[in-house]
Amino acid sequence: MSQHRHFILHKPFGYLSQFVNHQNRRKNKKLLGALHDFPEGTMAIGRLDEDSEGLLLLTTDGKVSMQVRSKAVEKEYYAQVDGQITPEAIAQLIEGVTIGTGSKQYRAVACAASVLDPAPDFGARGKSIRDERHGPTSWLSITLTEGKFRQVRRMTAAVGFPTLRLVRIRIGNISLDQLPPGQVVEVNDFQAALE
Repeated sequence: MSQHRHFILHKPFGYLSQFVNHQNRRKNKKLLGALHDFPEGTMAIGRLDEDSEGLLLLTTDGKVSMQVRSKAVEKEYYAQVDGQITPEAIAQLIEGVTIGTGSKQYRAVACAASVLDPAPDFGARGKSIRDERHGPTSWLSITLTEGKFRQVRRMTAAVGFPTLRLVRIRIGNISLDQLPPGQVVEVNDFQAALE
């Protein structure tokens, strides 16, 4: 039996966190396989939506995928939000907010959240966000132990500060560091993420 392989990727803006596109409405979408020659059976551990960027772990081992996605492993995000976020909004995020759509409401568990000052410098994104004419923006760090669909975006919107840009910077003890967008690094394992 062949040995499993593991990768760290800085997912750029505009890519889907998948290798195969089975949906007609998603024609001409960019998939992860365009970034590197991954071995057959490679899967993303968790997902980042098309508009999100940052750290994505990939593996050929489904058991490792389940371990990294567990609530025992923290995921940290930097979010650029619309407006100058208030201490009250940060406090709400820390306590946990209700998110969801329609009748499917969900109470996000308490998390770590703080304002980032100075703002991180991730460079320009593939698609511009907006300029200062539309008012101020601010950056915050949010650390979660769960991963509901578009959770960070829904959380910041729930406290009145919609997310404009979202970058995952850490999973467990594995950090994005200075890995440029689109770059892939093969590693021996993800033990650091599980410690």
